[in-house]
Amino acid sequence: MITTTTRLRLQNICDRIAQGESVSLTERVYLQKFADRDRSVLSWMNRAQRRQQQGAVTGLDKLLIDMDLGSCDPGDMHRRSDDLSEWFGNADPWLRRD
Repeated sequence: MITTTTRLRLQNICDRIAQGESVSLTERVYLQKFADRDRSVLSWMNRAQRRQQQGAVTGLDKLLIDMDLGSCDPGDMHRRSDDLSEWFGNADPWLRRD
């Protein structure tokens, strides 16, 4: 269980991360310590990192961020050029048919 003052401090750090403001190493270590133990804090941290990387988002991307879906790693983002037909292109004929 996290105390109110700790929760507010963690959320302040997450807000600064999301806005791209400077966060000290000790604050990041402090945040990570709680994120390793508490899934809610991990969710706050992931959302903050996504907001920082993507900037102002709207629509479906905002919904995905708010629901804490997807990856924080920018290299894992879906590439619109990916196509399932290309992915299944070398599959057996019975699999392509289905």
